[in-house]
Amino acid sequence: MIVRAMKDDDADQVLAIYQAGLDGGEASFETVAPAWEAFAAAKLPGHAHVAVDPASGEVAGWVAASAVSSRCVYAGVVENSLYVAPAHQGRGLGTLLLNALIASTEAAGIWTIQAGIFPENTASLRLHEKTGFRRLGVRERVGRHHDRWRDVVLLERRSRVTGL
Repeated sequence: MIVRAMKDDDADQVLAIYQAGLDGGEASFETVAPAWEAFAAAKLPGHAHVAVDPASGEVAGWVAASAVSSRCVYAGVVENSLYVAPAHQGRGLGTLLLNALIASTEAAGIWTIQAGIFPENTASLRLHEKTGFRRLGVRERVGRHHDRWRDVVLLERRSRVTGL
């Protein structure tokens, strides 16, 4: 697999992977992937990557960063989203993608990546901790999802490059 910048041509595959994650019920409060225009507009330029099989061109997973706030004091703080197609899970693509995001954000001077993960999503929690994220706490009953209140584990990774 190679990791490269996400492009508009990836839209159908990226949104299909996202929807598969949403259908699993442990990835997000969202239940339906948005239209590509809304999806792409919410991601920060230069911080959206895909893992692609170079032989087939198949997108196997993606990672992207979004701003956590429009306030200028939070310009160096982003939130990540990461999804791997079900057929490609358990092969190290999550690590490959998250490391690509860490590299692009650090090169841009971003000092913190945040992640909010359902406690039941143990694979994502392990992946984030393996790549340097630490648990800050649990936001209890922060939102309703499929008619039940859900907790969210809040994690962050501080850059080792930006000096903070």
